[in-house]
Amino acid sequence: MNPTPLILASASPRRAQLLQSAGLEFLVLPAQVFELQPDHLTPHEAVQINAYRKARVVAKQHPDAIVIGADTEVVLDRRVFGKPSNLEEAQQMLASLQGQTHEVITGVCLIHLRAHWQSLFAASTLVTFRPLNAAQIRDYLARTQPLDKAGAYAIQEEGHLIVEALDGSFTNVVGLPMARLLAELTTLSADEPVHE
Repeated sequence: MNPTPLILASASPRRAQLLQSAGLEFLVLPAQVFELQPDHLTPHEAVQINAYRKARVVAKQHPDAIVIGADTEVVLDRRVFGKPSNLEEAQQMLASLQGQTHEVITGVCLIHLRAHWQSLFAASTLVTFRPLNAAQIRDYLARTQPLDKAGAYAIQEEGHLIVEALDGSFTNVVGLPMARLLAELTTLSADEPVHE
């Protein structure tokens, strides 16, 4: 019996690194899906919908695989910080987050169409930034690549320069709540019928 293929429906190198670190074998097939941020949904609901849409579009093409879709948002006082479009916007984001505690929310969807199995959840981590002045923000941005990251930062890239405290899953801030994800994959493996 061949193991069920695992597909990551994301172009994020950080998510791929997390799966590799867990010893998982997988394919990367990014979903071409426009991410929604409807006003009538909470950030927790929005990231789960986006994760579902990403996983679903890839799962339709690969019904015999387990597909992982994910979406991460940075939220402060109901304001959602997506990926900055330029360095000026990245500076503005970090200036808003400095000295504050914000929430990093990742929605995850696992789909195995052939087995009619799906798991959808969101994980949340609180991140407190150090007080930062304009020079410290410019220094951080010069050391990293902020434009493909929600909130214009990556905790695993020079995070000690800007992060003061963390309450919750570190890997969730990187892009996938790995403890919960691995637990869900274990559940699926236990539920799957054995094919001779």
